[in-house]
Amino acid sequence: MVIIAGLTATTAGGVLFSTASWTPRLALDLEGGTQIILQAQLGEGESISTEQLNQAVSIIRQRIDASGVSEAEISTQGAQNVVVSLPGVPDQATLDRIESSAKLEFRPVLYTDAASVASVGEEGDAASPSPEASDPAAAPLEATPSVSPTDASDLNWITPALFDQFTNFDCADSDTLGANVAPVDQPLVTCDDTSTAKFILGPVEVAGENISDATNGLVTNAQGISTGTWGVNIVFDGTGTDQFAAVTERLFALEGAQNQFAIVLDGRVISAPTTNAVITDGRPQISGSFTQDSSKALADQLKFGALPVGFEVLSRDTISATLGSNQLASGVIAGLVGLGLVLVYSLFQYRLLGLVTMASLVVAGVLTYLVLALMSWRQGFRLSLAGVAGLIVAIGFTADSFIVYFERIRDELRDGRSLPGAVEAGWKRALRTILASKGISLLSAVVLFVLAIGNVRGFALTLGVTVIIDIIVVMLFTHPMLQLLANTRFFANGHKLSGLDPQALGAIYRGRAQFREPVRTAKGSGASREAARRQTIAERKAAGTITAPADTPPEKSVTSSAPSKGKDS
Repeated sequence: MVIIAGLTATTAGGVLFSTASWTPRLALDLEGGTQIILQAQLGEGESISTEQLNQAVSIIRQRIDASGVSEAEISTQGAQNVVVSLPGVPDQATLDRIESSAKLEFRPVLYTDAASVASVGEEGDAASPSPEASDPAAAPLEATPSVSPTDASDLNWITPALFDQFTNFDCADSDTLGANVAPVDQPLVTCDDTSTAKFILGPVEVAGENISDATNGLVTNAQGISTGTWGVNIVFDGTGTDQFAAVTERLFALEGAQNQFAIVLDGRVISAPTTNAVITDGRPQISGSFTQDSSKALADQLKFGALPVGFEVLSRDTISATLGSNQLASGVIAGLVGLGLVLVYSLFQYRLLGLVTMASLVVAGVLTYLVLALMSWRQGFRLSLAGVAGLIVAIGFTADSFIVYFERIRDELRDGRSLPGAVEAGWKRALRTILASKGISLLSAVVLFVLAIGNVRGFALTLGVTVIIDIIVVMLFTHPMLQLLANTRFFANGHKLSGLDPQALGAIYRGRAQFREPVRTAKGSGASREAARRQTIAERKAAGTITAPADTPPEKSVTSSAPSKGKDS
């Protein structure tokens, strides 16, 4: 009850002061949502392979999962489109994760009008933002295309035509951005993701697919003490480590804008930190004016942004539910029917003891509902029809725990224990069986959740949640409830309606480990033969020790007790 009260209070607080709801959110198949079609941006004569398209689907799915949205559907359409279907109305942050889906690139900065930038150093360095900006007067307007650039940071990349393009480039013009791409071996004119700074960038030096991991966290200094600011930690693979070491070695010796490198996603600069050290271990740390949310957003973009090709949004539409409320209602009815059948079976098999099963199922149902509502609020969980199926299946799994417990108690009663003793001894034996069974079920749910995609994960999630709740209920509600009932006269004396009737159990007991002699019945009685067959050795020994008191007169003999006088006549 304390757990239910706590979950209820938490949900109520979320409803009053945040975006929580008393009902779990529904998935795409039950509620409908938004469909976004992304089209690959290909140059003349270029094409995208099936493998690349499937890789893009996988990365976009990881992005969506990282944002907390569940039950999304991502698939391919034709030879160059990716279709993303999201339940409900997604927030802008989720849309940005999906629509910013171009190839991730690391390019050196040649020129920028940015006022301030972040900085990059090794993890643990006290890297700080640099207020240094490029001087427009230093722009290499006199550079000529006749001089071949020697490296990606060579200012000879900036021709008068390119600088003219930079001057006339409008960051507010959405048509010039989006999937703003350039060949990897050519410079790029673009803006940052806030449309407040313009850049001329050199050719690509490190590709996004060379990032193996990216996380956000608090920045620490060389002594390991937190600076209280947030940063982004990048981990490159072997190829990326070598490439990034070469880049930082060159950039560290340069000044001004040329000391910066730009992280480009979807044609926009999402970060352009300065280089404070030569990074040879492939583990740079980006620091600056980050918040916890902005650092996590950048880490997610770095981790899940390495698409094989760039994409642009072809269309965005609202779609209706593929199944709808009728299927949800049918699922709820199926669950109620299953619950009713379990109740009928429990009452038939265990009489009024079956009410404990029903009470436990009700408590488990309330806990499950509150947990799903909280998961919808805090984790972006969406309940699909597959998830409803997982809840229905869980009814039988949950009832199975109670059946194991009840049968253990009956076994202990047959061995001559009193009901309170049988409850405790049966619990010790039943708990091992229950934990082993639930452990296997939970392991199956976890494996299914990890390996599956789409709605199947919803089934695995609800199944796993109900398994955990089942263990909590049987330990904190069912067992204490039986401890209380064991001390009531109705159950302790083995009333016929209690489910603990001695005749039904095949054992002869009084409920307090006091055994009585079997009642002699007419020869051939089936009931007496069954009772004698089930009677344990301990019970027979106990019954044999009952002797008549000393003051009880002896029974009369059927033969004469007079002394014999001589021979019989």
